[in-house]
Amino acid sequence: MAVAYAPGLKVTEETIIHAERRLPLAGEVMVKPGDKVSHDTVVARTFLPGDVKPIGAAGQLGVEPSELPNIMIKKEGDQVKEGEVIGESKGLFGLFTSRIISPADGKIELISNVTGQVIVREPPVPIEITAYVDGIVENIIPHEGVTVKTFATFIQGIFGIGGETNGVLEMVVNDPAEELKKELLKKEHEGKILVGGSLVTMETLEEAVRLGVKGIIVGGIGDQDLKNFLGYDLGVAITGSEEKGITLIITEGFGKMAMARKTFDLLNLRRGNMASMNGATQIRAGVMRPEIIIPIRDKEWVEHKEIESYKGMVVGSTLRIIREPYFGLLVKVTSLPVELTPLETEAKVRIVEVELQDGRKIILPRANVEIIES
Repeated sequence: MAVAYAPGLKVTEETIIHAERRLPLAGEVMVKPGDKVSHDTVVARTFLPGDVKPIGAAGQLGVEPSELPNIMIKKEGDQVKEGEVIGESKGLFGLFTSRIISPADGKIELISNVTGQVIVREPPVPIEITAYVDGIVENIIPHEGVTVKTFATFIQGIFGIGGETNGVLEMVVNDPAEELKKELLKKEHEGKILVGGSLVTMETLEEAVRLGVKGIIVGGIGDQDLKNFLGYDLGVAITGSEEKGITLIITEGFGKMAMARKTFDLLNLRRGNMASMNGATQIRAGVMRPEIIIPIRDKEWVEHKEIESYKGMVVGSTLRIIREPYFGLLVKVTSLPVELTPLETEAKVRIVEVELQDGRKIILPRANVEIIES
């Protein structure tokens, strides 16, 4: 049987997830292997060095740099408060006193008798990482973080914005073709992750932010609505760092696009469960997909097997088209020709023959599709 390999988009009812959680620099791991953790459990902590505030102390006091250490009230290593006098010199006959004021809370890190500078370093900034998903600590990465193992429903979207968030999953529409309208949002949706159908608009997103909704999962969004909501055009970038007060995952594509029935039904099956989601996306390159992880409650999962290894594209595989003019459509593979085929551009590429939902068959470059893995 012919087999081809292409990027895959996972929509899986039950699988084991290994969520790696790492600090940006060395720190302290707060849990141990085997510990049960929830999504908001702090698993590791570190401190980023505070900003430095240089002061031209010798110049301000009117002394030589070599004299500076002897006239400082505060010494290296001393804690200081913003506005506190840390150095003082008196002019001729004790008149015209000059003083140095600390520009911030922190610690005197350096008093230089060469440059005449005093360096105040602000307090360290604590950085904590949470487990992100409910599960069990599988192993420890010394001084860096942990891997959390969970049995869950796992769904990848095609595009997203916003970083990691968590909330109870709630269905807001009854059909995957139904638009997620502003009027459907209620006060009780605060803190939740909402599932829509075919479309979300800028107005709906803004209302969701106002109500305190954590996340939205929906089939499509208009590119102009997305641009207006963000306030800029994304272009080619990695998303996920947007600070708009909400995480958004699009499962199908741009425009009004009904959510795939399998995806919608899986989300509906897990309604009421705590879900974790991350909108981070590598645009175009496809190496990073937004994700939804829904740990499965009240079920023995330790003995479940890992998801089967990736098998590639075969006749009968479900694909999503990721290029115009059929962008976002789900199709079935009907043939996988082995030979290279010339395109209108005269380039020779490997192709795949697929069947559209209306029965038509078309030829596409394999680079224009991705597998929907189940």
